[in-house]
Amino acid sequence: MDGAEGVIQIDGLVKHYGKVEAVRGIDLRVARGEVFGFLGPNGSGKSTTIRCLLGLLRPTAGTIGAFGLDSTRDGVALRRRLTYMPGELRLPERLSGMEFVASIGRLRGGFDPARRDQLAERLRLDLHRHLRDLSSGNRRKVALLLAFLFDAELLVLDEPTNGLDPLMQHEFLGMVREARSAGATVFLSSHSLSEVQRAADRVAILRAGKVVAQGTVAELRGRARQRVEVWFEDDPPAAELKALPDMVDPVVDDHRFTATLSGSIQPLLGLLARQRVASMLVEEPDLEEAFLNLYGGAA
Repeated sequence: MDGAEGVIQIDGLVKHYGKVEAVRGIDLRVARGEVFGFLGPNGSGKSTTIRCLLGLLRPTAGTIGAFGLDSTRDGVALRRRLTYMPGELRLPERLSGMEFVASIGRLRGGFDPARRDQLAERLRLDLHRHLRDLSSGNRRKVALLLAFLFDAELLVLDEPTNGLDPLMQHEFLGMVREARSAGATVFLSSHSLSEVQRAADRVAILRAGKVVAQGTVAELRGRARQRVEVWFEDDPPAAELKALPDMVDPVVDDHRFTATLSGSIQPLLGLLARQRVASMLVEEPDLEEAFLNLYGGAA
């Protein structure tokens, strides 16, 4: 694998569980220093892809790795350069948070205690309590603290804010931005559209084990349908408006035209430039609209 191509390289990844094809030919590149959002509902193949990346699962076909290392062949060396926060947490209940962090720190070769305390304060986490006594949200905070405690080149975060309140979600986004500013790469798997929209530089959207779209957040938002409303000072050119490409459900009612735009707005703007327009409203799409459009009609 060519490490110059990016931090994470995935080529034609396929993974079967018996007769079930969980991942069906994924190709991805994640560049150094970017936050990459990996979006999809439960069962779309996100966690399977991550486990293959970590070398915990062997791909049925294709290659996957990071830093020029192959996940299957070089899994141990690869894992030394990243931190991983799993979506499903299984923490040792007999330990306190402090003891658990210390045990992970010994495995990783040490950590800065001041950094540990700073993160605990930011997350409002009492590390002296036993893990068995913590709520699911506080257990999630322990995992977040560990993910950001070490100076890893790559952070792989699977559904990191499940169970966190909005204040902690906001704190998490700040931690992601700081990690990126420090040169780390963040691979953020989530079904939280607002979280990814605020954090990610680029996004890939999975459906049934395949990447159905990828690009910057702005590019994916540009693919979302937009509601358009135009008021004309004169009678609108109804036939021309309805003949425009990518117009869904166009309606002309007196001097008002409404439609849903599923493509470029340029043809509409070209037509309106020749008309006397009183006002125009184009609703700004968000990532959720793009996501739902891509999943429209999916089982």
